[in-house]
Amino acid sequence: MKITTKGRYGLTIMIELTRNYGKRHVPLKEIAEKHQLSLHYLEQLATSLRNNGLIKSVRGAGGGYLLTKEPNKIIVGDIITALEGPILFVEEMSNEEPAQKALWNKLRNAVKDILDTTTLEDLLAMHQEDKQENYMFYI
Repeated sequence: MKITTKGRYGLTIMIELTRNYGKRHVPLKEIAEKHQLSLHYLEQLATSLRNNGLIKSVRGAGGGYLLTKEPNKIIVGDIITALEGPILFVEEMSNEEPAQKALWNKLRNAVKDILDTTTLEDLLAMHQEDKQENYMFYI
């Protein structure tokens, strides 16, 4: 399985909305400029995220996007699945060895478990821990 730019940039949108959760609506143009990404592409991703109930848009002055739920209630697996589709490592073949099928299932389940137990809040906490560790390294 390869996470494409859809998943990566979609997570970027969601992380930026998490950083501003409860504070303000975030325009996609701001995210595009901050991360040097195509606004048109982010708009396409935002449509998928909105259609899957993960974000909503607010029009008008001060408008933009916001999360539909608290960051600790949105799991990364839902975001990736909304943008990339189901998690698959290989196409299932009817004549494949049972041991291989078991391996692919085990691998898929391990990745799915990580994605389905990591929330947006967890991602920000990981980032803060990483910043603190790097800061301590330079002291």
